[in-house]
This record gives sequence, structure tokens and C-alpha cells, in this order.
Amino acid sequence: MNRFFKSAPAVLFLLACGGGSGDRVVIQNRGSDTLVNVAQAWAERYAEVNPAVAVAVTGGGSGTGIAAMINGTVDIANASREMRESELEDALARGVSPVEHIVGFDALAVFLHPSNPIDAISRAELAQIYAEGGSFVSWTDLGVTVPGCSSGEIIRISRQNNSGTYAYFQEAVLLGDEFKLGSRDMNGSSEVVELVANTPCAIGYSGLAYASDHVKMPCVSGDEGSPCVTPSKESALDHSYPIARSLLMYTAGEPTGAIAEYMNWIKSTEGQCIILRLGYAPLSQVTCA
Repeated sequence: MNRFFKSAPAVLFLLACGGGSGDRVVIQNRGSDTLVNVAQAWAERYAEVNPAVAVAVTGGGSGTGIAAMINGTVDIANASREMRESELEDALARGVSPVEHIVGFDALAVFLHPSNPIDAISRAELAQIYAEGGSFVSWTDLGVTVPGCSSGEIIRISRQNNSGTYAYFQEAVLLGDEFKLGSRDMNGSSEVVELVANTPCAIGYSGLAYASDHVKMPCVSGDEGSPCVTPSKESALDHSYPIARSLLMYTAGEPTGAIAEYMNWIKSTEGQCIILRLGYAPLSQVTCA
């Protein structure tokens, strides 16, 4: 948090409403695919809470949202990773001092086909599967045979490199190493889950909220000897899950006016109950109706 500073408030876009009802404030919000469904739900509910403000939400990935915040075309960037040093340097060079806001937590889940017998996997084994130089190329390397996977090949499902999920997995699981070439890189989290659900040989990763009954999620252990923890809202909130992460929003400076009011509402009980309902962990324990 101490890498980010205050500066002038983000610019609000004004949209003239018809029927002589005056100007309506429009907050432009873009970025993380992980957060896009939550952001859309927040925007829809906030239009009822404060009809004078509309929030326009688009996805495109964390990198896309952060770039748009830096160049001034959006007011809030959604991100499932922290800003890179290069992005912060670019922002400061343009006179933009980003402020980071934690809005929830996620357990970055590993997904397997339901026929896969693996119930537990370690960070080191994931690195052997996904990292450049990793030696695991077949499920027999992990000591299993997967029904329906006649080739035995591990089919690696990943995200495109503008995704914050991709960047966080590289940092937290591969420990900064490059990804092995040859993975199938999906545009969105739902595509990862769908492909794994239909491919017995596959393994993928994405946000907990995208889990479905058509895939299984093994528990994950971190350092050698550490417990294997199942991804859940609870293990994301208490950070017992080894690849839990913060879900973030960035503004160009400390928010004021309508943007500050919206950010405060997101962090309120009502806003946090929405993120909880959609599959992620809130900032703290909340009681929801």
C-alpha cells in the first residue's frame, strides 16, 4: 500500500439524461475478468441505491483496466493482482498517483476433471506442471492414471498474459519463473472451467467464484510439510489457503465525490454481502440478510 500516493481526484464523465432530469454522473470501471461479475452486480445495485450515479463496467483483464486508469479513460480499474513496478512508474511519469483499494479476497482454485483421482496437490507440483523447465508432462508423473485420458498427457489450461490471474499464478505458484510453452490460454475464467470440465486430461486455475459442479478442486499445500487446504471463502479470508489473493480496485489518486461514495459503499455491509454471494470472501465477517 505504501507504494501508492494521493493526487488529484479522478475525472467523472457526465451523461445528460433525457426528459430534463439533469446530469447523471457516470463512473467508468474496467479491468479484471475475475471481478467483472461482482463489479456488474455492484453497479446494478448501486443504480438503485443512488439513481444519480451510473457505473459502466467492462472487463478485458487487469492489465487493460490498469492501463486505462493510467491514461485517464476510466475512473476505477479492477485488478486481481497488484500493479507492476513498470505500471507504477508509467503512472507517476504521467502525473498519476494510483491508490490501491482492497475490496475482497479470493482463493485461486486449481480445477481438474471430475474423473481425475487427485484430491491434493502441492505448489511445487503445480510449478513442475506449469513452469518452464518443469518435468511433469504426464499424469503418471504424479502417480495417477486418469480415466478417459488415453494419452496420459497433462493438458495445461491457462489465461492470457494480460490477465491478473495469470500474473498472480506466475508470482505465487511459479515464483516468477516463465510459463512453459504449449498451454491453452483462455480469454476468461469461465472458459477455463468449461474446457477443464470437458477434457479429462486437463488442469486449469482461476478464481473460486467460477467453480462449478462439473469440475473438482483439490486441496493445495504450500511449503513442504504445510497442510493441504481446500479453496473456500473461509480459507481465502483467513489466508490459510496458500494461494489466496486480494481483489483490488485502483483509482488515480485518493477518490473524492461520487467515486469516494461508491468505493465506501462497496466496502459497506451491503457491498460486501454482494461479493460474498457471488463466491468470494468479504473484507471481514459480515451478516447478510
